[in-house]
Amino acid sequence: MEKENAKKLEGHRKRLRERFLKNGLDGFLDYEVVELLLTLGTPRKDCKQMAKDAIREFKDLRGVLEASSEDLQRIKGIGPFNIFGIKLFQSLAERYAKEKISNHQQILNSPSLVAEFLRYRIGREKKEHFFILLLDSRNCLIKEKDISIGTLDAALIHPREVFKEAFIYSAASIILAHNHPSGDPEASPEDIALTRRLEEVARIFNIPLIDHIIVTKDKYFSFKESDLI
Repeated sequence: MEKENAKKLEGHRKRLRERFLKNGLDGFLDYEVVELLLTLGTPRKDCKQMAKDAIREFKDLRGVLEASSEDLQRIKGIGPFNIFGIKLFQSLAERYAKEKISNHQQILNSPSLVAEFLRYRIGREKKEHFFILLLDSRNCLIKEKDISIGTLDAALIHPREVFKEAFIYSAASIILAHNHPSGDPEASPEDIALTRRLEEVARIFNIPLIDHIIVTKDKYFSFKESDLI
């Protein structure tokens, strides 16, 4: 019986892989995509039910693919090892977004592109992260730096820490960014006050502050698009 079940499982996985290789993800249901990813780290266990449970818990495929490791492991059967495929996807998406933003020549005119990159970097975080993106004269990314982790407090975000990195890497301009774990990307009065403060310092140092972008796992707010910078 055990050998028979193993044979059925392998046959099912083989059919999933063959479908993907033949037609990509066309015709795949959301849970089947998750199942396919889970099989990469689950050699001898049926992943169909846990995949269905994950879709039910996180509402859709995007929700599963953007979930944190801790949240994924709330699903029965999903542990620290068989999330390999999903974490691999997240890492690949993050690297792709980073390379896309690094090589893009019109970054200053595309807050949505910056937000796409940041969503994978900090959009899923449970704590607030305050980031700076350092740009060269061609508007390409030189380096990103996590300045602060925790509740965003203007008193803890010292201009010295922000602009020290800009001087070290000879940045031509900078973009500020942070996440809102609440899921609401709208700028708070504190966010606006902090941006005004750093904008003044940027003017003194003659390092343009291009934008301040707030991200969640699926939304963003741009100070530039909202004419706040």
